[in-house]
Amino acid sequence: MRAVKRRSILFLVLLTAGVAAWASWHLWPVQIMVVAYRFTHPVAANRPVHWAQGPATRPSAERPPNIVLIVADDLGINDITAEGRGTGVAGGLVPTPNIDAIARKGADFTVAYSANATCSPSRAALMTGRYPQRFGFEFTAVPDQLAKYVPRYSPQDRPHPTIYHADLQEQVPPMADMGMPSSEVTVAEVLKSRGYHTIHLGKWHLGEARGMRPEDQGFDESLGFMAAASKYEPDTASVAAKLPGDPLDRLLWLALSDGVQFNGGPPFHAGEYLTDYLSDQATAAIRANRNRPFFIYLAFNAPHTPFQATRADYSALGAIKNPRARVYGAMVRALDRGVGKVMAALKAQGIGDNTLVIFTNDNGGAWYAGLRDINKPYRGWKGTFFEGGIRVPFFVSWPARIAAGQRVTMPTDQIDVLPTLAAAAGAPLPAGRRIDGINLLPFITRHAPPPSKRILFWRSGSYEAVRDGGWKLQVSRDPPRIWLFDLAADPTERSDLSARRPDVVAKLRAELAAHDRELAKPLWPALLEEPIRIDVPADAPWKPAQDYVYWPN
Repeated sequence: MRAVKRRSILFLVLLTAGVAAWASWHLWPVQIMVVAYRFTHPVAANRPVHWAQGPATRPSAERPPNIVLIVADDLGINDITAEGRGTGVAGGLVPTPNIDAIARKGADFTVAYSANATCSPSRAALMTGRYPQRFGFEFTAVPDQLAKYVPRYSPQDRPHPTIYHADLQEQVPPMADMGMPSSEVTVAEVLKSRGYHTIHLGKWHLGEARGMRPEDQGFDESLGFMAAASKYEPDTASVAAKLPGDPLDRLLWLALSDGVQFNGGPPFHAGEYLTDYLSDQATAAIRANRNRPFFIYLAFNAPHTPFQATRADYSALGAIKNPRARVYGAMVRALDRGVGKVMAALKAQGIGDNTLVIFTNDNGGAWYAGLRDINKPYRGWKGTFFEGGIRVPFFVSWPARIAAGQRVTMPTDQIDVLPTLAAAAGAPLPAGRRIDGINLLPFITRHAPPPSKRILFWRSGSYEAVRDGGWKLQVSRDPPRIWLFDLAADPTERSDLSARRPDVVAKLRAELAAHDRELAKPLWPALLEEPIRIDVPADAPWKPAQDYVYWPN
């Protein structure tokens, strides 16, 4: 009798535990995954990084230029002061003199675009010189549990909810396998063919599986993080600004650490504010490689969420009264300081004149940041193909070859990075594939006339855009809407001409259709569609008649 009673009690205990586990998994799947991941992937204490040392003496023969590609993350076009703007944060209280100096000492491409309105596909374009949709990299990687998490914590009082496509989740590969195919040829591989030592620093976000990682895609050395975001410091070390109501921000604070990996090894804490850490490591890598041609891809995560600032930078901006704007401004301040460190290191090693530096950004400032003016004067945000979502800084300096003070108005795109750097290094373009970008050097070294005709395309699922000359067409299927703008007369996209110019609409729609026929099927589907209003940030109240798009991701 006692044995039966004990078995009954054991059965009830196991049943209760099973039900509790099932309920917990359905209620808090991401939280459980985070705890499990942290338990199985601990972040070790900071350790020194030893960069491979180049030759001890400088070669006597002429060598190709060193190359440094600096990419910010979610920086608003109005956050920098190079073109007299910089009013995105508190009306210009955060100048960016070091970033500005790259434009002032070289060429400022004043009509420059990211290849996509979110970070992962635009980085694939930067690396390959190709529209990422040509090889199926259409959407930023979103694991299915994250896709379930976001709608659960999204505001429920909006007229247009976040959409989760549960029926597509079986088509989504594991997160580690969501990235750029290993068959793609990166700019690092192109430059290695010319004897460059290649280094990746910072954010990757192009896949974590073998074959997709930076050390498998042409980089001799890699120090950074593979995912979409990272914390900057442990929570207690920094000043934070959280974004109430934003489920992504909530997840980032829950899931992230400031851990980095060196050449694919186990993660360890950066040990200092991450923006400073990455710039300090870049200067160390420059010293180690001063006597041989090198390529450094320095992918800062600033000022992407989570918003964290050093206490010193936060204190220096006491004139900014809005705490969120002050933290964000402090992050931009640290980014500019980091760029300054890199440029100073090049000069200190005597190699500044023969180093080609590009500074750009992956997409426009984010709607969820809640900072109204960061993309001003342009409409739109990250996640839209309005100018505010895809206009980026694009500054190129190379004192030995590029005259200072140039302002170039021809439209350019991040697909132009690979062909430009290949030409600078004297390397052939990858064979057996279409390269969509063009070499920009003739326009800033020989003052060649701009192309007589150039068409640029963007696509994310059911939302796409094309720019042909001064005309720009956007087509959205959810909501069913088209916008046509004459950017020559209306650069900030205020006057929709689609009803008045059906002839132009028809021409540009035909160009979009022809381009679509050239593209590959997406490597994975978009599980989420997020409504993004064009003219107000995420924390503004929803009102009738606000323009919006659904961004598939």
